[in-house]
Amino acid sequence: MSISQPQAQPHHYQPQTLALNAGLQLNPNTQAISPNVSMSVNHQLTPGDGGFSANGCGDLTQLPFSYAGWTNPTVRQLEQRVAALEHCDDGYATASGMAAISAVFFSLLKSGDHLIIADVCYAATNELALQMLPSFGIEVTSVNLSNVADVAAAIKPNTRLVFAETPCNPLLRLTDLQALADLLKPQHILLAVDSTFATPVITRPADFGVDLVIHSLTKFINGHGDALGGCVVGEKNLIESIRSRAGVYLGAVISPHNAWLIMRGIETLYPRMNMMCQSAHQIASWLENHPRVSQVNYSGLSSHPQYDLAQKQMEQPGSVIVFQVDDMDLLEQRFSTEAKIFYYAFSIGHQRSLAVLIRTDELMSATYRLSPEQQADYLRYAGQGVIRLSIGLEAASDLIQELTEMLR
Repeated sequence: MSISQPQAQPHHYQPQTLALNAGLQLNPNTQAISPNVSMSVNHQLTPGDGGFSANGCGDLTQLPFSYAGWTNPTVRQLEQRVAALEHCDDGYATASGMAAISAVFFSLLKSGDHLIIADVCYAATNELALQMLPSFGIEVTSVNLSNVADVAAAIKPNTRLVFAETPCNPLLRLTDLQALADLLKPQHILLAVDSTFATPVITRPADFGVDLVIHSLTKFINGHGDALGGCVVGEKNLIESIRSRAGVYLGAVISPHNAWLIMRGIETLYPRMNMMCQSAHQIASWLENHPRVSQVNYSGLSSHPQYDLAQKQMEQPGSVIVFQVDDMDLLEQRFSTEAKIFYYAFSIGHQRSLAVLIRTDELMSATYRLSPEQQADYLRYAGQGVIRLSIGLEAASDLIQELTEMLR
């Protein structure tokens, strides 16, 4: 079976089926049902197929495959599969999640435009927006996007884009996507959401009116910690515009081999996420009742400040937990030197469980530019720092046993 253009009829199949088949093209010679890895950079053209400038090419995916700088057969299958899972028309895959975010910023914003960005988000995204974009003449405002009234107050006549991240890194604070889309659409302001922590298993932002959905494919969607990749999906004309600029001029091209590895990961995305979310919920509940744990942030717990929003917007609570204890330094040392099945490492979404200490003072000095009110909200969630757990595929009982040792 081949679902070659799932974006035209995404609701005809359940998402678990699309994770296996969306975009899949059988090899016409061998009928192999695993995608080929096409490593070719160049493809033979017929005169008149199209030019090589962004203005001359139009939709670069509708030409016969010409140059891997804008897509190739293996990458194209990945783009179609992610788009289908997110209920979007099309996608553009990149070398990393940050490459996808850069593609959105540098394709859609120009000097004189105004960007509103979540005050707390992935450090590299925050630094790109607040420390680099202003040097290109782009005005940037950092806003707590969980408060829609603050977003409305920040909008200016030149606002072109609002960039959200939900759940956000590292607080796991949520953004009400429907409320934000309802605010922005009448004003023709685009809404982009980094949904890496959620994946389409948990939240499909386009269903709430979001224009662009971004993933670091490196994380949960790949799920094996062995391939970098990113993707932005959305309405076809918008993705064409991004591809014709970022694909041609920025050069952040994903390797076909990485695209193939990530497609392999997608095929187990749903069972992986189901198991990891179930384990995380069990572990978060256990942590919340541990005498050494002072606070747990996890959207599946009724203690989360936005629990009601999580119930409305998230089909599962996710597999990332952040928590605080009385002696963070001691716990960090134990995770880094004594743990056997929690690996002390950055990143999330690995098949193995990861733990890392994220210190508030380091983020405040190096990354975030927060107002006193924003900083107070950050401290409410994170205090002086949090231990972030990315729960993997180990037995929850084994992970709890190791946490018992770490928290002794």
